[in-house]
Amino acid sequence: MEGMEPWKEQVEVWRNQLEQWLHQAIEYSQQIPPTQLYIAIAVLVVTTLLVISIRLFKRTKSNTIVLTGLTGSGKTTLFYQLQDGSSHLGTVTSMETNEGTFVLHSESSKKGKIKPVHLVDVPGHSRLRPKLDEFLPQAAGIVFVVDALEFLPNCRLASEYLYDILTNASVVKKKIPVLICCNKTDKVTAHTKEFIRKQIEKEIDKLRASRSALSDADIANDFTLGVPGEAFAFSQCNNKVSVAEASGLTGEVAQVEQFIREHVKP
Repeated sequence: MEGMEPWKEQVEVWRNQLEQWLHQAIEYSQQIPPTQLYIAIAVLVVTTLLVISIRLFKRTKSNTIVLTGLTGSGKTTLFYQLQDGSSHLGTVTSMETNEGTFVLHSESSKKGKIKPVHLVDVPGHSRLRPKLDEFLPQAAGIVFVVDALEFLPNCRLASEYLYDILTNASVVKKKIPVLICCNKTDKVTAHTKEFIRKQIEKEIDKLRASRSALSDADIANDFTLGVPGEAFAFSQCNNKVSVAEASGLTGEVAQVEQFIREHVKP
């Protein structure tokens, strides 16, 4: 018990010192005019709330990437290539949403901590597209997959679907970036990304004219695209729209991975 005496004395010294500091602080605060004291407290509270909100924002930054496009464009094949490097040959047209949170296959051998991606493959069937609205508000980016091999017969439908995405309220307000992924470019007869970009811009320009002629009550879109009196171009969108080439079957998905990592930092 004798060994405890020095500790008790030290604790007593600390307690006396703390009481002295507290007393000095109270005396000092009483000397400050009330107005200045209230301002100082307000500044402290606002600063604290700002720091907390910034930390919360950083923590909740989305890691969701949405894959979408017309049925048969190769979305599900791309999903599996990004997930595990396989093409899953024989996979039937997906009628259900595929979801997964994982480190991209190309990064699986890298050392260190890598942020996983939450990838969502939304079915392209017209009846199932409303499911897209469930995921767009939380998306960090959208990959819109186009079949570069069978592009021309589907150009109109693909453009209409993309128009609906680009005029969606969540996409416009949050400026969610969109990558138009021209899939199946490993085929000799596949169209180039520049050709596909120009054709879709032309189709969207026609859609602008036809849909603007309808009454607001008949239009499901929240916003319009482009600049009045000018031909439509993706550069006019509030959000960034870029175009890339890929092949889900051969595993050429580097440009898609680059887009994902631009918006979901590792």
